Amino acid sequence: MHRRIGRWRKPGALAAALLALPFAGTAPANAQGSAPVSGSLGRLLSTLGGSAEVTALVHGTDLATADRAVGRAGLRKVGSFDRIGVVAAQGTADQVRAVRRAAGVTYVENNDPLVARGGTGTAATRSAAAQATLTGTNGKRLDGSGVSVAIIDTGVDPNHPAFRAADGGTRVVRNLKSLCLDGTATNCITDVPNFVDTDGLSLGGHGTHVTGIAAGNPRTLSDGTKVGGSAPGSKIVSISTGAAILVLGTDAALNWVLENHAAPCGPGVPASACPPIKAINNSYGPSGGGAFDPNSATVKLQRALAAEGVVTVWANGNDGGDGSANLSNPPGQDPTPGVLSVASYNDQGTGTRDGAVSGFSSRGLATDPATWPDVSAPGENILSACRPWLVICTQGLQPKNGPGLLDLGTYNVISGTSMAAPQITGIVAQLFQAKPAATPAEIENAIKATAHKFTNGAPYSPVGGGLTSSVDKGAGLVDTVAAANLLGS
Repeated sequence: MHRRIGRWRKPGALAAALLALPFAGTAPANAQGSAPVSGSLGRLLSTLGGSAEVTALVHGTDLATADRAVGRAGLRKVGSFDRIGVVAAQGTADQVRAVRRAAGVTYVENNDPLVARGGTGTAATRSAAAQATLTGTNGKRLDGSGVSVAIIDTGVDPNHPAFRAADGGTRVVRNLKSLCLDGTATNCITDVPNFVDTDGLSLGGHGTHVTGIAAGNPRTLSDGTKVGGSAPGSKIVSISTGAAILVLGTDAALNWVLENHAAPCGPGVPASACPPIKAINNSYGPSGGGAFDPNSATVKLQRALAAEGVVTVWANGNDGGDGSANLSNPPGQDPTPGVLSVASYNDQGTGTRDGAVSGFSSRGLATDPATWPDVSAPGENILSACRPWLVICTQGLQPKNGPGLLDLGTYNVISGTSMAAPQITGIVAQLFQAKPAATPAEIENAIKATAHKFTNGAPYSPVGGGLTSSVDKGAGLVDTVAAANLLGS
């Protein structure tokens, strides 16, 4: 039985809980030379009888080796991540113990249960200023045009006014749903029609709100309030993993992007209609953070993505802290250039660049800079796309009507590092528009090197490469204009 963790919780007054990721920690190989296992699988195997059913991800020196080991152990193969040599399999606890002893098996991890996490922020990040004053190499205003962003979340309402295209259609160019919820397959990312509200199917709301922050259209609401995302010119690829998920589903989504980022709508669709994916938003992670696990499939996938030019963005977590323990989201701690973790900043609803670190934003361990977030972006009281009948949208308590007569309660305020991460995801799209040939390492360096050093919270310390960082806010508040100018210099 897989335990589902997924009730919404509020860090501070208003926030989404995080959709969880692989739990941290690795059990060492035993005396017989068995392959190491993830901490959660080690704990599970220590309590299960031999015939208990388990779903595991078996890592091999290559795909054929992992396949062979799974077969010889008597496990049932339910899918694979071919590019990183990982096979998902089901069987008994004893069969999982046996596969650890197979030649060429390098690591075995659990199909962990997952939980979900929660002004516009574009003034404080200077994303709006970049849209208004800068142009990309394509000659268009710097709004992320020519780039697709992938949002792995509860889904999206493609019919929301935040995503309406100029021709009256939707800017959601690929609407996908993971059917990996029960751990039965890894090739389980399936298309749904672009008009289907996958967020409504999930009874979520989180994904639509996050997508609006990354890529929502600029709109003036009925009361005069202005809303809009960091990259309103970008195209959107939504991968719905549901409101209560397992790591197999989110890894399958990352794997789909790895295999399809260059032509997300297929080889016959021109890039002008469906550009390459250059940034992935991941607003989920385990409650309480934890140690970075370089052996996990998640990390192998995001490193392969970085090698192919795709930036992966993570919410750093909503567990607060004081620096005495590492509460940061594990995969976001990956030192690979092009993997970014985002802390939440409070711009006080005014767009100020001298606000404060959100109290709920997860801190790393003060003595270990490797655990600190990379950068900050507004994540507190963020107004974005919602629907009043969806679970997370009812938590905002500040519904606003959209621009149309029938757009009732279609925007709401939610807080969380879940809201900070997509600010950066959209900004990454803007930066790739500014310099399409940039590497993920160059994008990360531009963001960190130009970040605004707001003073609230812990002091900044040198971390190498001429950069400074801090345990609570990373390099500081992102500055889109300065980052774009650095890339173009």
